[in-house]
Amino acid sequence: MVVVLDTVSANPIRPRHPEKVNRPDAPSPPKPDWIRVRAPNTRGYAETRRIVKENGLVTVCEEAGCPNIGECWDKKHATFMIMGDTCTRACAFCNVKTGMPGALEASEPEYVAEATRKLGLAHVVVTSVDRDDLDDGGAEHFVQTIRAIRERCPTTTIEILTPDFLRKDGALEKVVAAKPDVFNHNLETVPSRYLTVRPGARYFHSIRLLQRVKEIDPTIFTKSGIMVGLGEERHEVLQVMDDLRSADVDFLTIGQYLQPTRKHHAVIRYVTPEEFSGHETVAYTKGFLMVSASPLTRSSHHAGEDFAKLQAARAKLSR
Repeated sequence: MVVVLDTVSANPIRPRHPEKVNRPDAPSPPKPDWIRVRAPNTRGYAETRRIVKENGLVTVCEEAGCPNIGECWDKKHATFMIMGDTCTRACAFCNVKTGMPGALEASEPEYVAEATRKLGLAHVVVTSVDRDDLDDGGAEHFVQTIRAIRERCPTTTIEILTPDFLRKDGALEKVVAAKPDVFNHNLETVPSRYLTVRPGARYFHSIRLLQRVKEIDPTIFTKSGIMVGLGEERHEVLQVMDDLRSADVDFLTIGQYLQPTRKHHAVIRYVTPEEFSGHETVAYTKGFLMVSASPLTRSSHHAGEDFAKLQAARAKLSR
């Protein structure tokens, strides 16, 4: 793979991942048949894209190169990414642009709420880039977005997928007080892979974050996810399950890591559908209310349908 640096133009094109430009290529094995998806070209996809662009919004579906974008956008299901398109972290797996972000857009919460209304979303997922440059990590912006959606779409349930708010005292408490229906924070990988995959984060801080949500408000559903195929061992995946259950997390997602570019972390192996099915079975025996484990599972894939299943599972337990 060739990375071209423009040193001639008056406004040179900045690399999407400047920190990875000088890294050697990390080739991955060819994708197996079970990973392949169709290119998005439906009318529903085009309509969703139009609404997103008209409201000047960023989606993680596009920025992270999600393989399910065609399926989700055809159903008018988009995951909004607030606080810009540039992340202050440089995780080895992620395709979101890295660098110093710009100022927050004060009107963005209203734009997200309006797009939610136009798309007719019964359940909306809102995530963000990491904003280590902000005093509260962007917590107040999450709060304003939740409030704007509630005001404009009072029947829509809200799921947030947050950064870790590392070293941002009081930020988590502020977001939980806004009472999202689902609080999601992804662990992304097993602890032994953090230094190479997620170097800016701390595994046990993320576990504690999820545990703290339940301590503050036990009514909020909590959710987390990991990718496999990054070099982890099976026993490490099982340990992650136990750690999440110790934090009383309700919903676990497990999906296949896919390499965005050759400068990103290589896929060490493609996990078979049978192995994913085994992970799902074990996770249910450990007490999760909901588990989604498959090669193409992503945090917000089928989020609305899964939220209904979460509610049903909790109701069944309380009988």
